[in-house]
Parts: sequence; structure tokens; C-alpha cells
Amino acid sequence: MRFGRYESSEGNNVGTAITFLLIGLGAGALAALALAPKSGKQFRRDLKRGFEDAKDTLEDWSEEAKDRVRDAKERVRDVADRGADLADNLREKVEPLRRVVNRG
Repeated sequence: MRFGRYESSEGNNVGTAITFLLIGLGAGALAALALAPKSGKQFRRDLKRGFEDAKDTLEDWSEEAKDRVRDAKERVRDVADRGADLADNLREKVEPLRRVVNRG
């Protein structure tokens, strides 16, 4: 890594982008609440509501991500099983030919 330049690690661009997006949204929400002309009690209530909304949104995204990972895992397992079955079938078909070649 060179000094003064940002270099992201490969394959982690989506996670980094989401992290910076959430940080920006949080900072923007806090700035908007802090600059709005409201009393301290209203400000705290709005801040708490905003935090709860963000927490709920993150939980929803987390559940969706878990579901997608679970689906991808099942698809990979299915493909691996099909590949293993294909390899077994090919082995059975090639075995008689192998025996003939080894005799000759």
C-alpha cells in the first residue's frame, strides 16, 4: 500500500460500500436532527426513533443476506452432488474400457 492512496482489498467492495453508506446516513441523520429547531425532549425522541428505524432496517438486511447465503449454499451443494453423480456414472462407463486396455 502506498502512502496517501486508498487501495481496497479485492472482493470486499460491496461490504465497504455498504459500511460507508451506513456511516454517511447516520452522520446525515444526526446532523439533520441536531440542526433542526426542536426542544431537547423532541430531539431525543426523534433520535431514538431514528436509531430504532435504522436498527430494524439493518436487521431486515441481515435476514435477507442470511437467506441469500443459505440459498447459494444449497445451490452449490446441489451442483456438487450432480458433479459427483456425473463422475460416478463416467467411472462406471469407462471401467470396461480400462479393463480392456490393461489386458492388452
